[in-house]
Amino acid sequence: MAIEGLIDELNGNGLYPLTSNRYRKAMRIQSTILAVAATFAASTPALAEIPAPVRAMIDAAIATGDAKKVATVIDLAKETNPTEADEIDALNAAFLADQKHAAKLAEKRKELLIRHASVFDRWKGRGQLGGSRSTGNSDTIGISAAIDLKRTGIDWTHHISASVDYQRSDGVTTRERYNALYEPRYDIRDNFFAYGLAQFERDTFQGFDARYSTSLGVGYQLIESNNMNLSIKAGPALRRTEYTAGGGGETRLAGLIGYDFDWKLADSLKFTQNSNLVADSASSGTVIFDSSTTTVALTTGLEAKITPKFSTQFTYQINYDSNPPVGAEKTDTISRVTLVYGF
Repeated sequence: MAIEGLIDELNGNGLYPLTSNRYRKAMRIQSTILAVAATFAASTPALAEIPAPVRAMIDAAIATGDAKKVATVIDLAKETNPTEADEIDALNAAFLADQKHAAKLAEKRKELLIRHASVFDRWKGRGQLGGSRSTGNSDTIGISAAIDLKRTGIDWTHHISASVDYQRSDGVTTRERYNALYEPRYDIRDNFFAYGLAQFERDTFQGFDARYSTSLGVGYQLIESNNMNLSIKAGPALRRTEYTAGGGGETRLAGLIGYDFDWKLADSLKFTQNSNLVADSASSGTVIFDSSTTTVALTTGLEAKITPKFSTQFTYQINYDSNPPVGAEKTDTISRVTLVYGF
């Protein structure tokens, strides 16, 4: 309401007797108020509207859901339309909020699917197959095969692997090695985990028909990224060995130390290395790590992708036994070139 109208209304009700001095004073107040309002309006520009082509460009980027693309378009739009920066920032903030909400929903959905998955679901694996054949002065055939399966849950990871290396030359078997392993892993917190291990080995050329190893322990994930993973583990173990020569066997307490290392050198090239070292104690019932027998299984590999599913892999494996049976070598090596299929 204008000052004049307010004064007339009050004077008409007898609440504000009108005098010339009071009237002039009221007019001065009104002038001051109007001047301040005009100054404030001039210093506060109206919120500009984003031009239609710029808005269409931003909307198109947001529709892709690509955060990097949206950030690029937003920066370009603000540089070319500085007066609309506030509205552009508001659009970007709304997009980021939607992205965050969508990520939370996706994570909850993923967790729900994992919790309700059956024991046969969520397995991923790799199969390897390699072979060789030579004729002429010698008739030799060699076969190398392996399978590796892994199931990752919220807290648990299950790992199963099996391999066989067989070679026959001039009718005589010159290599026969089998290996099977099951290793569950439970994430305790942060990068700490607990593991279990059950392993079977057979290598008559190393002097044993069967070797069973079990272990429980803890480990730590030192590095975990898209390109590199490194973990270490250690714990007590129990080993049962059944020898080839003369039969018989023995059971010993042992200690296990192991590590797993994967390094993605490029998009299509990966370096892998893993090992388990088991030190047997001198007698059952006592764990002594300066033991009479130490075995080392070390595998180093280089893998190159051919297609998203197929790749080739070269591996070099060293099996060392510090106290092998009579007639057996301490060190045994295997070189493999295999075709790998991922599923």
